[in-house]
Amino acid sequence: MQNRWRDAEAANLLARYAPQWGVDLALRTYASRLLGAEEALVLHGGGNTSVKGTYTNILGEQIPAIYVKASGHDMAAIEPAGHPGLDLAYLRRLRLLPELSDELMHQEFRAHLLDPRAPNPSLETLAHAFLPPKYVNHTHADSVLALTNQIQGDKLVKEALGDEVIVLEYVRPGFQLAKAAAAAFEANPGCKAMVWMRHGLVTWGETARESYDAMIELVTRAEEFLAKRAAKPVVVKVSTPLATARERLLRIAPILRGLLAQPSGNADQPFLRVVLQPLLSREILDFVDAERGREIALTPPLTCDHLIRTKAWPLWIDAPAYDDPDRLREQIFRAIQDYAAAYDAYVERHAACLPGGLTRFDSLPRVVLMPGLGAVSAGKDVAAAKIARDITAHTLAIKARVAAMGSYEGLPEAELFDMEYQSFQHAKLGGSPELPLSREVALVTGAAGAIGSAISQELLQQGCHVAVTDLPGENLDSLVHELGTTFGDRVLGVPLDVTDPDSVATAFRAVIEAWGGVDLIVANAGVAMVSSLAEMSLDSFRKLERVNVEGTLLVIAEAARLFRLQGTGGDIVLVSTKNVFAPGAKFGAYSATKAAAHQLARIASLELAEIGVRVNMVSPDAVFAHGSRRSGLWAEVGPDRMRARGLDEKGLEEYYRQRNLLKAKVTAEHVAKAVLFFATRQTPTTGATLPVDGGLPDATPR
Repeated sequence: MQNRWRDAEAANLLARYAPQWGVDLALRTYASRLLGAEEALVLHGGGNTSVKGTYTNILGEQIPAIYVKASGHDMAAIEPAGHPGLDLAYLRRLRLLPELSDELMHQEFRAHLLDPRAPNPSLETLAHAFLPPKYVNHTHADSVLALTNQIQGDKLVKEALGDEVIVLEYVRPGFQLAKAAAAAFEANPGCKAMVWMRHGLVTWGETARESYDAMIELVTRAEEFLAKRAAKPVVVKVSTPLATARERLLRIAPILRGLLAQPSGNADQPFLRVVLQPLLSREILDFVDAERGREIALTPPLTCDHLIRTKAWPLWIDAPAYDDPDRLREQIFRAIQDYAAAYDAYVERHAACLPGGLTRFDSLPRVVLMPGLGAVSAGKDVAAAKIARDITAHTLAIKARVAAMGSYEGLPEAELFDMEYQSFQHAKLGGSPELPLSREVALVTGAAGAIGSAISQELLQQGCHVAVTDLPGENLDSLVHELGTTFGDRVLGVPLDVTDPDSVATAFRAVIEAWGGVDLIVANAGVAMVSSLAEMSLDSFRKLERVNVEGTLLVIAEAARLFRLQGTGGDIVLVSTKNVFAPGAKFGAYSATKAAAHQLARIASLELAEIGVRVNMVSPDAVFAHGSRRSGLWAEVGPDRMRARGLDEKGLEEYYRQRNLLKAKVTAEHVAKAVLFFATRQTPTTGATLPVDGGLPDATPR
């Protein structure tokens, strides 16, 4: 492993943080970030680090203090505030206690924080406090776990890392581990590090660099040792091509996503859906295709820190019938049912140990392994699914390395349950309540325009994963950048020409590959032109007909096929127009083609209700812009309307405001709120039209 410490970088962080936080915490932040940047050391909030120093209280007294990484914080991007400070002298007195429950330990941490507003300190806080060195690091280094999770792993660790490293048999993380680690340290004067079996590696030093260097040195030793001992690599008889695996994923993901959705008991929102993240690589395919792949995969996780993300075991589906879709669906269904029954039995066996106040997890798998396809991870949103995916990638890689050396040996079931249902671990999954659409995936057509961008933004603000689609080019690219800056991985940019069946199919495939499926379609793409019927060219009319009618048909049809595969219902919202009910002169092509699209949506509401799909329409009046994004429709129509009425742009907007009953300016945000009403299923409604026009009597749906 490469040593990434750079004195110049450390100096930059000192200059940035030391004036407010002090030199020690500034260097702690730098070293923690270096460790967090290495996926082979920690993943997604794993591991913990600390530094001991002093704190000046309100009386001006300097007291011993320890600054420990907050539980669940990502070291790769940690700030100084991510190491909350605690009263070190008091924490060390806790070692005198014979026992200390997790709940009481948490209370003691909260009571002795130096800043009561600080986040919760790590479960391993007392281990950091009881160990004497100034800087302490704890990681779940892949290479070290590959040694500890083997039969006679303690001997392998000693052989690989040397006698200066203490090997501590597995002890439940928390108070008992802290006491055991402190006792082992005192019994081995001069030791330079400690391995916690089936848990991780701990290094220390009197400087940040010394503690960091020790981590990199020992991990490198472990890596070199493993490389020399890999005598029995996993054998692959038939290696599935990546292209084949990808095609299978596109067919299977919607089925799998549907079968992993949980019944909610809510008639309007009957399912708690999941988001999928595929794991397709040469290494993963070779693992699941290997002779011993199943045997190796269905062993306990590498470290108890992963349990809340992946559960104790993945779901393995034997001999998938890829060429028989009906049989394959039945295989997946049965496998999930069997997994759920086994998980329920596992929880029942240990129910007496379930801490009070903790809610048990659902019974469904977080990771699905299929020979000939690879791995698929599931989560309540893309962030959770990605964490499970990344942990799975490392887990399978390490288990393959262990198999090349000897026999894998993980924690016993009772210890797994104890950590899966540990209050500190569950707290990592807490935070704000789920947003209304956080489990949903939407595809918005015509997203780069005024209305489309507002709809996309509103859906994202409600937690949705949104595929923003439009014709390729700067408008789409800039929207993806703007939204991605705020909403990150929940934004997917997909070029789409709604008039091209192949383009529509490709766009849906892109969303399936990214997130597993789609739940909400917002059919917003549309074009307009100004022309009297007498002067209208047939080619111009056909251009509008292709976008507004055929485009709507193609998108609805593709959505219908996908919704049937998923089997969890869905929603389609068509952005219609008041012109369906109150057409305007010289606007015949737009009014007629939008009316046809509107009628297609109404028919879809009749045809798709049987599979739980609701189809509704929103009918806005003139919307001119959303922020800096101008309406393409009004760029086309506006000049004619201004000439006809002798108005400038502002005057035209005022004209449209004054003509409705409420004298309201209709905005893109208003249209987005109307879409949201249907997307969140506030009422049992389908086939309805919601006007967004301030009240236009002649445009009232009837």
